[in-house]
Amino acid sequence: MKLHDIKFPIYVLHSDEVEERDGLLFCDTQIVDDKNMTGQTLGQRRLQSPHKNLYQLRYMIEDFRGLCKHRGRFFIDTYGKFFRYTKNKKVDIKFKKIERQNKKDVATLIWIENIPFPFEEKRPVKGKYAGVAYIDGRPSFIYEYSNEKKKDTWRKI
Repeated sequence: MKLHDIKFPIYVLHSDEVEERDGLLFCDTQIVDDKNMTGQTLGQRRLQSPHKNLYQLRYMIEDFRGLCKHRGRFFIDTYGKFFRYTKNKKVDIKFKKIERQNKKDVATLIWIENIPFPFEEKRPVKGKYAGVAYIDGRPSFIYEYSNEKKKDTWRKI
């Protein structure tokens, strides 16, 4: 499965003991998804399912940055696709000064020094510096925010 096949938000499964039988996806003997029910999304099918022993989806990840920062390896996406995510790519994290923030109706645009395009965030950020993740030498997403300029580093994603 490729990353562009995954539909966010995704949910963390805390075990690798996942199996599918008769349209039911099990994790640790509890039901994660009931594909016998109508509905396109995992949530719709879980609401309709007559089964009582549903696996608790305790942690939701909204975007790729959250997936990169999470330590887990086993996930299920919004459409009910189970996948394993292994961190195997090294990216550089370079800390740069935040030049300005433009508040819009549903998002905030974050402008970073020496990057010709803005990054989009849900709300205004607190911090003077942004740790920008560079994938293949290009600025890709903001990994973290900081009030002090930290040393450049790297992470596996």
